[in-house]
Amino acid sequence: QDRLVESGGGLVQAGDSLRLSCVVSGGFSKYAMGWFRQVSGKEREFVASINYGGDSTIYADSVKDRFTVSRDNTKNTMYLQMSSLRPEDTAVYYCARSALTVATEAELRYNRWGQGTQVTVSS
Repeated sequence: QDRLVESGGGLVQAGDSLRLSCVVSGGFSKYAMGWFRQVSGKEREFVASINYGGDSTIYADSVKDRFTVSRDNTKNTMYLQMSSLRPEDTAVYYCARSALTVATEAELRYNRWGQGTQVTVSS
């Protein structure tokens, strides 16, 4: 069964950087991938997405120019490089696999999800 496992979360200070990883067991290279995040009590929100080939990406306005999504199809792994972190970036971060090949922010297009990794940014 397909499985997505995130890692790399932790507690950092404002302005620091952090890199999340998402390792996929199962289909990977044929699908777009995405990162979402959720604060307790709030709806999950889109962060970034990358197409199957890794040459097209989209970002939420709130993270544009600070976060970079990438993937290594030889390692079945997607990454989220986060820099200039802010307290409002604090959330549980989820990776997800889309049913599509193109990058998308539509949560309904994702059909496999990881368990999430906590990122906490202190001020």
